Amino acid sequence: MSDASTIVEQPGMVFPGRTLLATDGSEDAVLAARAAIDLAIKTGSELHVAHAWQGVPSVRFESFVRAHLELQARGLLVEQTARAEDAGAKVGGTHLREGSAVDEVLDLAEEVGTDLIVMGSRGRGPVKRLVLGSVSEGVVHHARCPVLVLRGGSEVWPPKRVVIGDDGSEAARVAASLAADIGKLFAARGLILRAYPKLPEMDLEGRTMDARMVDDELRREERKLEERAARIRRDLGVQLRVRIGVGDPAAELLEAAEEENEGKRTLLAVGSRGLGPMDRARLGSVSTKVLRAAKGPVLVSPRPRGGSGSE
Repeated sequence: MSDASTIVEQPGMVFPGRTLLATDGSEDAVLAARAAIDLAIKTGSELHVAHAWQGVPSVRFESFVRAHLELQARGLLVEQTARAEDAGAKVGGTHLREGSAVDEVLDLAEEVGTDLIVMGSRGRGPVKRLVLGSVSEGVVHHARCPVLVLRGGSEVWPPKRVVIGDDGSEAARVAASLAADIGKLFAARGLILRAYPKLPEMDLEGRTMDARMVDDELRREERKLEERAARIRRDLGVQLRVRIGVGDPAAELLEAAEEENEGKRTLLAVGSRGLGPMDRARLGSVSTKVLRAAKGPVLVSPRPRGGSGSE
């Protein structure tokens, strides 16, 4: 995250002061632009608009093809910037980059001092989304600031509900605060959820836990979660319900998002461990599963630099 001078403070909320919109002209990127512009206008934050394009391998007429691609890329950037300015957003800069979209977005975020990256998911089919390597996943898992990924069509924004996954980590805390900020802007209903893959069988002393002990343990965890929610309510003035679940955390979050028939209008927010590609492929993180399967927008906050793991 960038220094505190880039944070926009409004009564009852603290919102990132510098947002990077990464666009590629796709349908979901148009939705991302709408969300980024909306957030920038409502919070007074500075918006940077970026597009990364890639050249072509050495072929006949390479210079002509490159010039054509660059012209298209520049036109897209100009169009998105004009849309943001016409809507009333404060555009702090436009950035045309050549190279891998993931690398260019990540590098630019560091150069600009971005506090939030907003981008679209290409919205590929359910089978293709199971393959690692999409631009949105690459950015999410390597970014040093929160990333808001948009998908699902025009009806998903603004969100009507916010569902926050909590695991007690600092990454989850940041995701919760930012998601609550966004929820407050649109008077969205909120839920903060902590899920356990399975119930504990032993306590810290190694004793077998009976049903009452397990129930007492869950109640203690629920009180901790309530304290977490209470701090958000106090700091941001946002109302959040709390829930303890048992089962796969990603599945619990996705199921909660579907409640009230608002799956697409629900913003899901989680922390990320920042796992390496082999760990993600073998284990599958909560953030990866949610990012691939969610029907609507997803906010992922990374592990703070030097911090402990999450999820």
